[in-house]
Amino acid sequence: RFQACVYFASVFQAMSCGIHYLASVFMAVTPNFVCGFPGNVSSVLFHNSSASSIEDIWTLWTSAENYIVVQLENGEIWELDQCSRSKRELSLDLAYEYKGNKSVFPCSDGFLYDDTKWRSTVVTQWDLVCDREWLAKLIQPTFMLGVLIGAVIFGDIADRLGRQRIIWFTSAGQFVFGVAVAFTFDYYSFVVVRFLLAMVSSGYLVVAFVYVTEFVGIKARTWASMHVHAFFAMGIMVVALVGFLVRTWWVYQIFLSIATLPFVLCCWMLPETPFWLLSEERYEDAQKVIDTMARWNKVSTPCKVSELCSVQQDDLVSGRTGDDDMSSAKKHNILDLFCNWQIARRTITVWLIWFTGSLGYYVFSLSSVSLGGNEYLNLFLIGAVELPCYIIACVAMDKLGRRNTLIPFLILSALICVLIMFIPQDFNILIILANMAGKFSIGVAFGLIYLYTAELYPTIVRSLAVGSGSMMCRVGSVVAPFCVYLRSVWIFMPLVATVYFFQLLVGIMALLSGILTIMLPETLGKPLTNTLVEATEMGRKKKSCSEKIPPEHSGAALEKIEMFAQERISTDK
Repeated sequence: RFQACVYFASVFQAMSCGIHYLASVFMAVTPNFVCGFPGNVSSVLFHNSSASSIEDIWTLWTSAENYIVVQLENGEIWELDQCSRSKRELSLDLAYEYKGNKSVFPCSDGFLYDDTKWRSTVVTQWDLVCDREWLAKLIQPTFMLGVLIGAVIFGDIADRLGRQRIIWFTSAGQFVFGVAVAFTFDYYSFVVVRFLLAMVSSGYLVVAFVYVTEFVGIKARTWASMHVHAFFAMGIMVVALVGFLVRTWWVYQIFLSIATLPFVLCCWMLPETPFWLLSEERYEDAQKVIDTMARWNKVSTPCKVSELCSVQQDDLVSGRTGDDDMSSAKKHNILDLFCNWQIARRTITVWLIWFTGSLGYYVFSLSSVSLGGNEYLNLFLIGAVELPCYIIACVAMDKLGRRNTLIPFLILSALICVLIMFIPQDFNILIILANMAGKFSIGVAFGLIYLYTAELYPTIVRSLAVGSGSMMCRVGSVVAPFCVYLRSVWIFMPLVATVYFFQLLVGIMALLSGILTIMLPETLGKPLTNTLVEATEMGRKKKSCSEKIPPEHSGAALEKIEMFAQERISTDK
């Protein structure tokens, strides 16, 4: 009961991460537009259709190569293109085709936008078109850059200060910065505030995975960790729904930001994890949390940390006069992920999977709104398809293991990318279905790697390991928007870019699967490790007497607590 309440309270806020990560797909939409004109319009002409205002012409607009002819009240006739306008010389008749002399002028009177779908976007707010178009294309990559930095910073801080404090800070930060984005006064303040929002959103997601992993037992760890992604996917579905209902970007942003306000008001009630408290030798605080868990779960005889850790505490006391005290008090950093060959090889392999999974995940998600059909429905389906994928992933992970589930789904996603290239552009439904299948397969791999990483590393660097992996995956997510923007050059370019990286991944996995991937330890059903020595030994099948783990480095007490709690619950039942 206690773990369930803590779990659902924590993962509810993960919806906010999904919301902010994908909010720009509608907030930064570029609608149809043409140059503004100097004066009042009396007539408008578009091919063979005439109207009294430009608003009546937008329904006929089919291509960026089109232009609109307008006649002003003073008799002047202008041709309005997207990034320039031309004044016809010596022309008295209003006709669409004109081969006479024209004077070309820049768009000094601003732009006219099609507001039939969106009344306002950040593009129309600050005229991010033509020579300023590159600023609009930087909105999502700069956000993902903030995600990258936030993953490393908050992952490291969470290992030093605890998971609880970071949960508090990042939750409040998501709400404050999310609302602040709606009230930014120019493009640059908008990008800066969204960058800060990205940092706290990433920080929360990274720490939340570690938080729930350390709170739930072995039996529920797979399902609990994987379904954090399900709430992230629900956030994507919320983006599609709010985008369909609200068509003004700053109102849209406010509605998205207040979606998880209830959690912000009660997140201070979440406790610190016993794993982190024990790793910091705060045994009394750990006992208080365990006692609270026992009361909630109606366990009559809760375990005692003093009994379970007696051997460990004695060894720590006796070893404080020696050099081992320095290692126990050591502040860990990213170099500890390369402390020996086995851990370094593990880190490189994990980082590669993070990068490839992120690239495919965001290419499929961001490109869904430009596949044809209803863009809101497309994005909603892209989010909804993740929900069953995590159920299947959990079943496969529990039956086949983490490693044997990861490899085939990565290869399958690469094959689907190749398949999409051969589907004709006119087959929109088939393309959407293939895109959903690709998102399904990459979603399994991308969701699995969070849990797998948390299980591969010990408590003292677990948040740092997940944070650094998230950093590598954000490199892929920074590249992904640029792949999507290449649709302006060739509609299938994003898929070609994705296939390139997937082919690179498949090639590396095929070459090193027997050396690196297969040599990664299987973590299914195993307790979490507490020290780097234990994490190193986890990958070895045999241990000699000389390789026994020193008592002061052992995480056996943590394992005993977890197993003891399971036994107590079973006995009480």
